[in-house]
Amino acid sequence: MADLIVEQVGALARLRLNRPEALNALTHAMVHDMTAALDRFQDDPGVAAIVISGEGTRGLCAGGDIRSLYEAPRIADGPSMIFWRDEYRLNARIARLAKPCVALMDGFVMGGGIGISAHAALRVATDRSKIALPECAIGFVPDVGATWLLPRAPGQLGLWMGMTGRSLGAADAILLGFADLHVPAAGLDALVPALAALPPDAGLAGVRACLAAHATDPGPAPLADHRAMIDRVFAADRLEDILAALADEPGEFAARTLADLRAKSPTALKLALRLARKGRLVASLEAALELEYAACRALVVGPDFYEGIRAAIIDKDRAPKWMPARPEDVPDDWVENALQVTADRVFPAV
Repeated sequence: MADLIVEQVGALARLRLNRPEALNALTHAMVHDMTAALDRFQDDPGVAAIVISGEGTRGLCAGGDIRSLYEAPRIADGPSMIFWRDEYRLNARIARLAKPCVALMDGFVMGGGIGISAHAALRVATDRSKIALPECAIGFVPDVGATWLLPRAPGQLGLWMGMTGRSLGAADAILLGFADLHVPAAGLDALVPALAALPPDAGLAGVRACLAAHATDPGPAPLADHRAMIDRVFAADRLEDILAALADEPGEFAARTLADLRAKSPTALKLALRLARKGRLVASLEAALELEYAACRALVVGPDFYEGIRAAIIDKDRAPKWMPARPEDVPDDWVENALQVTADRVFPAV
């Protein structure tokens, strides 16, 4: 079957990612097919809403097809950059849809999976949701619009999420602004037909009311208990200062956070931190995506992205050797230069 199933059921247009054996990881062809489907349904008067979901029970989408990126030419004008450009355009397309778009963030929703869900008008998390931006673990940076999303989470919670790569459950995802409501996974089978039964002119309010009728309380957000420490430590603008502050903090949570950061690529962490700070100042999702595209250009010709993929999915030894290995050896001026938007853009300059 196709890697993307596109169908209309009643007044509901459905985009179903269909690579369950690969946790529905996004291929370039799927990006193109999703874009074409959104163009098809956007102005269809018979469509009340568009739903994005993943086939199988394990997740919506665990990210992009990083093995194909590992095998692509390691050049700044190669197929990897074309994939990221088209993916980022899709992310912005989802954010700008006039038609109500509902993302079912069930199971694993990581990296590129966040790009096709967290920018939707209505985001549904479930009791199985594991929502994460783990890119720094493979020598990359939180992208697909994370530079827009993370700085707009309360306090420094977004930066903590992006730098540690930890996954969020439903309550934490709602707290950070990555999801809007919680529907138990067992309730999705009833939710989809209810959406399909809406009148074509239901509008955003009608779709929202339908979702609310199926929503339940996800319970307290565990991260709220650590908010004060996270805000205090991650307020620093230098990675070295964050690491030093974490080393001085008591408790298991701080120790685990420090261990998380020490395992990640120092280059990726410094870029991620700077992206988050710059993301607070940009005026649009598109501007944030342009910064991320610039970071891609720097990382696609460097060693850490490929070393991270090697350690995670090629050799699977989980022992990447980062270059450089120490944060203090990543020059600050290199980080700034890596985030300079060039004439090779995702979106036309205005």
